[in-house]
Amino acid sequence: MRRIRTRMGALGVALLAAAPLSLTAPATAAAPADVTVEEGRLTQTAPQEILRRSGFDAVELEFGRGLARVTTYGEARRYAADQGRALWRRAVDRAQGRGPDGGDLSRDDDRPLYWARLGMTRQLRQWQPDFALTESGRRALLGSLERGSRGEDSVDLPAGKHVLRIVVTGFDPFQLDADARRSNPSGAAALALDGTTVRTSSGRPARIETAVFPVRWADFADGTVERTLLPHFRRGPRQADLFTTISQGRPGRFDVERTNGAWRGGYPDNARESRTETVPIPAGVPTVRPQPQWTTTSLPYARIVAAGTGPFPVVDHTEVTEIPAGGTEPVDRPDGPTPGSTARAGGGGDYLSNEIAYRATLLRDAVRPALPGGHLHTPVLEFGPGNTDPAHGRVTDPDFVQHRVAITGQVRAIVTVAASEAAAVRDARG
Repeated sequence: MRRIRTRMGALGVALLAAAPLSLTAPATAAAPADVTVEEGRLTQTAPQEILRRSGFDAVELEFGRGLARVTTYGEARRYAADQGRALWRRAVDRAQGRGPDGGDLSRDDDRPLYWARLGMTRQLRQWQPDFALTESGRRALLGSLERGSRGEDSVDLPAGKHVLRIVVTGFDPFQLDADARRSNPSGAAALALDGTTVRTSSGRPARIETAVFPVRWADFADGTVERTLLPHFRRGPRQADLFTTISQGRPGRFDVERTNGAWRGGYPDNARESRTETVPIPAGVPTVRPQPQWTTTSLPYARIVAAGTGPFPVVDHTEVTEIPAGGTEPVDRPDGPTPGSTARAGGGGDYLSNEIAYRATLLRDAVRPALPGGHLHTPVLEFGPGNTDPAHGRVTDPDFVQHRVAITGQVRAIVTVAASEAAAVRDARG
């Protein structure tokens, strides 16, 4: 997920389907006062069909019935956390072929989780219990539900020297005002990979644990990335050996983003909010001072690019946009930033893709600089020919499914290449 610079010309036109450009946000109706912008989209036809065809259409009602039986705030905290985690497990199980499919929507689909979560938060936001519930208390319940249903609080890396430990993150669907049918292949990959094991080239098992983040500026400023990753970046028996944040990028290719910038470009998020500023670092988390303008990947990008991991080419992407030292205007640099420059876009742009890469690698630099990690952009997930018009198009088609499955398969292969390199380094150190 990235804000592509418009100088890309004709390529930029193709990206209108999935990645933010330097365009004015589409005009949209306001959400009712008692629901969020994201929850307000639930009434549209596409989300309702996605929920129905996946068997997730009853989630909101069942959650609401359970809420009605809650009698204390402590019980509400437990219920919100438990039901959030249950939704995450259900989505992971469906993606990985366990249990009933619930309908004819393909199992690899990430969208049922997104829309079902919004139904649950809508119920919780509108809930009027018999006991006193403050606004701060309600926010805490919503936060607990969000974290549980995103896998953020269930990353469970195993202990032991025999296994490699990997953390992978994805994102929600986004740009839904333009097309509510959209899926995010990074989120689909996270569901498909959570709790799975791959084998490195040396035969060592590598356990993958995943989480999915919201496309909202405010959540990032509040520290959702650092809160999720920090326990696994710290040294200990269950410390991560590798991480990669993942989002959707350009059509037809993967990008390993070399450099990340400390700048928010302001394109509206899923809540229709805009932020243009230096990336704010939340208080109370380890960080680097003074705040750097740039951070870099420590993924084995040369090995990944050369590995032949699947049908899409993989690019070592080095371009950034900077204000040079002593300058006042942004300049595009094909080979990374120059000394003393100010960030205006990392390789991943100036949207939340770049921001999660910046935050994760900045946290790495503060806690464990030798930890391999960085950001991977997937190809844009596109609907098939004849199904591109959101006004009349279907919520899925064979090309759409095939494309998403291929992306997920190649993500797994890329992560395996990176894990093999990390295992070789660890073995060399003894």
